[in-house]
Amino acid sequence: MLGTLSFWEILLIFAIVILLFGTSRIPELGRGLGEGIRNFKRSLKGESGEKEKSP
Repeated sequence: MLGTLSFWEILLIFAIVILLFGTSRIPELGRGLGEGIRNFKRSLKGESGEKEKSP
């Protein structure tokens, strides 16, 4: 039952997020979310967190 969001609905959601977290906190949240997604993808591929150097 979820349809597409209109421009006004997206704008309202964005305004609520700004009110809750403030403008200085939003980049930190985005950075943390991006790192979490990257770590999740790495774990699915089976890669380790540290890259080994070959001599």
